Amino acid sequence: MVPRAGVTVDIRPRDLPLALIGTAGGALALWADAPAEIAVPVALLIALDVRVRRWRRRT
Repeated sequence: MVPRAGVTVDIRPRDLPLALIGTAGGALALWADAPAEIAVPVALLIALDVRVRRWRRRT
C-alpha cells in the first residue's frame, strides 16, 4: 500500500510492555479459537500505535 500525497502514516510501538501484550493476546486468541489470519492483525493493531493524518497545502 502506497500512501497518497497529503497523507502521513505514523507507526510506532505503544508505551506498554510488548511481552505482556503478546502473551495476553495469544492466550485470548487460543481461548476464543480465533484463526491466525484474524489474531495476528488485531494483535499488531493493539501493540502498535498507527496514526493516519491528512494534510492539505495552503494556497
